[in-house]
Amino acid sequence: MAATQQQSAITLKGSTEIVTEFFYYGVNSILYQRAIYPPESFKRESKYGLTLLVSTDNTLNDYLQQVLQQVKEWLLNMSIQKLVLVIKDVDTDETHERWQFDIECDKSSLNEKSEPVTKSTKAINEEIKSVIRQIVASVTFLPLLENPCVFDILVYTDKDLEVPTTWGESKAHFINNSEEVRLRSFSTQIHKVDAMVAYKKSD
Repeated sequence: MAATQQQSAITLKGSTEIVTEFFYYGVNSILYQRAIYPPESFKRESKYGLTLLVSTDNTLNDYLQQVLQQVKEWLLNMSIQKLVLVIKDVDTDETHERWQFDIECDKSSLNEKSEPVTKSTKAINEEIKSVIRQIVASVTFLPLLENPCVFDILVYTDKDLEVPTTWGESKAHFINNSEEVRLRSFSTQIHKVDAMVAYKKSD
């Protein structure tokens, strides 16, 4: 095969790892850019050809690890529909921003006899890089968060799925009278992730 092809066989497990890793860096980037945690509690890491910031806060990292471990299981069995990061006011619980990542799954990959899909890792990373860059650039159009805020992660799964007891039901945290900006998407050929952010219009 010609060396220029550079196509890699993507397995369901490999695709799951790629998407889970994206969520780790994506969530960290949002939390840093929106100043949900102090900037000094982040460290620099190189990923996707970018310098990204990730949290050094142990409590936050434990929470993210727990969430993403479960997300990984749902990606593997293709029962996840979307992951949403909500930013809300500490005092009023009012939702200011809603970062939504819609996940499409090619369920034919669950069949062990299905043909492996191919896509170069470089191409996937370039697509992810574009999404992360848009997250970083979002501070140019998102309104300033004037009051202290916290975040929550919501995960939407297939209705008949058994959810761990540590996970509770939550309201959707939709924003009335919101602006929406659609971001880029990326695909491993097995999972496709579409990103968007909705935010409260400035008064």
